[in-house]
Amino acid sequence: MRNFLSVNDVESVESIVKEALELKKDRYKFCELGRNKTLMMIFFNSSLRTRLSTQKAAMNLGMNVMVLDVNAGAWKLETERGVIMDGDKPEHLLEAIPVMASYCDVIAVRAFANFESKEDDYSEKIISQFVKHSGKPVISMEAATRHPLQSLADLITIEEYKDKPKPKVVMTWAPHPRALPQAVPNSFVEWLNATDYDFVITHPKGYDLAPEFVGDARVEYDQDVALEGADFVYAKNWSAYEGDNYGKVLSTDMSWSVTSEKMALTNNAYFMHCLPVRRNMIVSDDVIESDRSIVIPEAANREISAQIVLKKIVENL
Repeated sequence: MRNFLSVNDVESVESIVKEALELKKDRYKFCELGRNKTLMMIFFNSSLRTRLSTQKAAMNLGMNVMVLDVNAGAWKLETERGVIMDGDKPEHLLEAIPVMASYCDVIAVRAFANFESKEDDYSEKIISQFVKHSGKPVISMEAATRHPLQSLADLITIEEYKDKPKPKVVMTWAPHPRALPQAVPNSFVEWLNATDYDFVITHPKGYDLAPEFVGDARVEYDQDVALEGADFVYAKNWSAYEGDNYGKVLSTDMSWSVTSEKMALTNNAYFMHCLPVRRNMIVSDDVIESDRSIVIPEAANREISAQIVLKKIVENL
């Protein structure tokens, strides 16, 4: 593995999940693998689980770790070519990237969609420049359109908790007061489509995801119908993708919240969410606090997903 930006960088989803579960049994088995290797983690956006889990994963492999918050303690970075830099951004990304790359062996980047331009967001304008100009392996810690470390952790978690070979997994939209990117749902769909699970996406009309991510996944606009018989319920909000509504909140319909009444439609399903979660908007207190909520084990598996990815990349340095 050279880079880790999407499911397309993985030879086999089934194999990497299996390897990750083996690694989880002894996460310090390869503690010498990363000796004298350095991971640089670059954050254009805030983070809790991604920052801590990726740093811990690198430490498990014996790597040095450097963390840079671009918006706190670093120069503001210009990302556009051809701009007269007479504003508040004294450094250009095209110089910053090779400089940062000279200090490390692997670069991990977190850069969200900004909703100013769908074209810029869906061309992955920031992270693609790191791939092009760094000369180093690049890991996505969430980009504009995908969050592959989260999706891999999600699949690891489903594999641990499933009680049948092909569980029914439902990803449901849920209300949120702010406009959120499509990265997590896009990525979850992309990875689930690479499995043989019974997978259903449900959301209100107007919230269709980009066709290249949806692929052949089944879309059901009636949440109650979608939830029937589900073994796993993955709740997530995202803003609109289509047309002039890109990045907009079209609905905060609370009837889409995941409640105990909604979960009663399922096959005693496990509840999942990538966190952070808006309680009593996305999910009710009783659901997220129930013994069928696996949001904490899911979050803990972020360390394992990051470590198996780092292991594969470091082995090829």
